[in-house]
Parts: sequence; C-alpha cells; structure tokens
Amino acid sequence: MTVRWIRAAIAATAALTLSLTGCGGTDDDPAVRDGGGRVTVFAAASLTESFTALGKDFEAAHPGTTVTFNFAGSSALATQITQGAPADVFAAASPATMKTVTDAGDAAGTPVTLVRNQLVIAVPKGNPGKVAGLADLAEPGVKVALCAEQVPCGAAAKTALGAAGVRLTPATLEQDVKGALAKVKLGEVDAALVYRTDVRAAADLAAVEFPESARAVNDYPIVVLKHAGNPDAARAFVDYVRSAAGRAVLTAAGFQAPQSQ
Repeated sequence: MTVRWIRAAIAATAALTLSLTGCGGTDDDPAVRDGGGRVTVFAAASLTESFTALGKDFEAAHPGTTVTFNFAGSSALATQITQGAPADVFAAASPATMKTVTDAGDAAGTPVTLVRNQLVIAVPKGNPGKVAGLADLAEPGVKVALCAEQVPCGAAAKTALGAAGVRLTPATLEQDVKGALAKVKLGEVDAALVYRTDVRAAADLAAVEFPESARAVNDYPIVVLKHAGNPDAARAFVDYVRSAAGRAVLTAAGFQAPQSQ
C-alpha cells in the first residue's frame, strides 16, 4: 500500500464525512429534503419584524434551510401569487385577500388563522396633536395617512371609521401599512391608522387606542401554496410559526391569538 493511496483514501473519507454532516441535517428532515432546504414566504407587510425574527429562528432550528421573504400589502402579494410568482407560503393580513388565492386554486389545503391584529392611531411620541380618538382625525388641519381600501389595513380603517361615524379625507392612501406608518415618521402627516404591532415596533411613535378598533380586528390566515417548490420546508415553516415558540414571538410583537384559542 503506497503513501499516495493512503492519502487518497483519507481524503475520500473526509469528503464523505463532510457530505453527510455539512448540511446539518439528514434526508429524513423534511426542512432540508426537497429544493435544497429553500423556502420562499410571501407575507403581509405588518408581519415584517416578527417573521424576519422567526425566519432566523427557523433556520437555526433547521440547519441547511434558507428562508426568503417577500413583504408587501396582502392584496399585491395575492395578485403576484395568482399570476404565477414562485412562492411556498402565503401569510395574509385578512381572509379576503387569502380568498383571492384560494379561489384561484393556488392553495394547498385550507388556510388556518395564525394570529389577529387590531388598529390603533399612530402619532409622534408625546402626541403633540393631542389626538384622543377617531373624531380628532377629522378636525380641520389634521393630516391623516390611511391604507388604500383594497389593502387589509385600509379595509379595517374604513370599517372602524364607519363604526365611529367619522368621515375624513386622508392626505395620502398607501399600498401597505408600512407606507402609512412612514408618513408619520417623516412628519408628512399628523397621524395614521395602522396596526398595533407596527407602532410597537417603531420606537419613535406612540399608539392611541380607540374602542371602534374592536369592530375591525383582522384575522391573519396562512397556507402552503399549491405550486410550492419546496412543500416539505413550507409545511415545516408553517408548523414552526404556529408552534408555542412561534406564537411567543408573535404575541410579544402585539399580535393576538386566534379566537378559537
């Protein structure tokens, strides 16, 4: 047996060991099986902070897995999915936008409600405008940002304003909740109707609660998509965000548990 042959055998053994252990999982782990452990999640903009954290936690719990997010208004995401955009999971901010996907036959199974969310009035820290409720938003000179009606936060705002009997002309209509929130941060408006979770994530803003928000609570459904490139990783991700660990992150962000729980 030559020295060269021994060295070659050692190298081959090392390569085999790396191939078995380098991915951090086995073929029995569904999160690292199909598609190289890649999972693409389309999620409502209001889930940005929570899902970004959960994505990192999921990757740590499933070595070899990569989670990619597309955050935007739920209605825009639903349109992208029905037009063939590649995605494994869809988490929407309302059943209505999820229905766009299920009606098109693009969901694998029945969506389940992940969490709920409620509106607040976002104002600068200290509430310089002394906004105490929805009626104050209709006062002369008060500039308000709302989400467009086709976006879940816009539909919820319309419901809440209707319940309060308040009519106002917004200074701007945004395509997702982050856009409305940004207008307050930039000082372009005095207030915005956004989700409680979004204000909690913004250190420079404050939330004004109002009773009519209870009439416009949004359920957030989540589902694995029919044409998922990696259905095993998609199901593993959905299971993870619905687990006790996932719910703890979402609850800490201000989301509410589904009504059935």
